[in-house]
Amino acid sequence: MSELQHPDARSFEDVAELYERVRPTYPDEAVDWLVEQLGIDRSSTVLDLGAGTGKLTRMLIPRAARVIAVEPGPEMLAQLRGAVPEAEAVLGAAEAIPLGDDTVDAVVCGQSFHWFRTDEALAEIQRVLRRGGGLGLIWNMRDPDDPLQQEITALLDPFVPTGRPTDEGVEAFVRRTFDEVEKHVVPFEQDLDAETVVARIGSISFVVAAPDEKREELFRTVRGLALNRGGSVPFRYRTEAYAILNVA
Repeated sequence: MSELQHPDARSFEDVAELYERVRPTYPDEAVDWLVEQLGIDRSSTVLDLGAGTGKLTRMLIPRAARVIAVEPGPEMLAQLRGAVPEAEAVLGAAEAIPLGDDTVDAVVCGQSFHWFRTDEALAEIQRVLRRGGGLGLIWNMRDPDDPLQQEITALLDPFVPTGRPTDEGVEAFVRRTFDEVEKHVVPFEQDLDAETVVARIGSISFVVAAPDEKREELFRTVRGLALNRGGSVPFRYRTEAYAILNVA
């Protein structure tokens, strides 16, 4: 296990293949908005920080000249290298980015910024960004207004570690960190069968870390929610994208 990882994020290493298989990528509309806000074009070098298995990385490849993906988990990084061979995949942490000063035109973080030690990571992001570069943050979050997601959230509440930003609390977390933020929201959904819904919930870090008996009880209940709705359900998300142009 890499010592670069946030301790609470290490459970992802146990489910890297599952994460790659069941987690969605991001809507084109949301990524295009970030690209426009950050001034990314086919001449840009972009850093995907905390890149995981490359869900965001693969969407940046056709939109930038060079994409560097930095990820602290070796198993997640192995999945990324297999899925996005065009990216420059590097083992490293947000708090010690393995790049030189003034190296990139933009930094983006997909589903990762809340894992960082914020002050240390921001100092590193500022160091590697070229003058005029910006920071983009994006999360796929389960839609809090969807009845199925409300039931799932209630089941997950006992598993959530104290102080972890929830789907409903990400915007507050971002706005506590940055003074000037632009936001864009895109809804989308996937049609999932009962077993894939269970697998999707099983890819959540704090579920992975839960005791086996508690986790299996959760899976039985989640499977029942999907089966009671006919066995195939729309799994609804809202993607929230944030652009910070003044990172200093």
